[in-house]
Amino acid sequence: MAVEPRRCSWCGTDPLYVKYHDEEWGKPIYDDKVLFEFLILEGAQAGLSWITILRRREGYRNAFADFEVQKVAAFTDEDVERLMNDPGIIRNRLKIKSAISNAKLFITLQQEFGSFANYIWAFLPGKKPVLNDVTGPEGVPASSVLSDAISKDMKKRGFKFFGTIICYAHMQATGMVNDHFADCISR
Repeated sequence: MAVEPRRCSWCGTDPLYVKYHDEEWGKPIYDDKVLFEFLILEGAQAGLSWITILRRREGYRNAFADFEVQKVAAFTDEDVERLMNDPGIIRNRLKIKSAISNAKLFITLQQEFGSFANYIWAFLPGKKPVLNDVTGPEGVPASSVLSDAISKDMKKRGFKFFGTIICYAHMQATGMVNDHFADCISR
């Protein structure tokens, strides 16, 4: 009988969640398009479970121009109305409008720093991921001093739906922090 590999307990047995856990969560990302995708998805997740957003990921990809930041930044009021009627995403006007506004700000950071990755990874010591010593779900923080600093700077620049908890989730999703349990296969 094959032994199931040990994973972080939060991903449960849902195949979509397991795939996300094994292939994406905690893996360092330096690609601006993927960083922008997670910026939109994490903002949409505010107040909801992550699996809710994962199940709608393709809907978001379709609704938000395959996460092409220039296209999203050019969305109009008509696009907001289109998105408000799109059952493939969370239809929250504030979240939709913030995604468009955040796209414009994302481009500003790309212009200022050469890439969004250059901007956000510069907050980490040596631009290297933080490896936390996590032994179980109670050891996974909801925020950190780093997420506080990044969130504060991004809010100062005008970003919405990117408080310290959402920022920390973004950091986990994009591998800026690795919170896989110590005995996890993805550690």
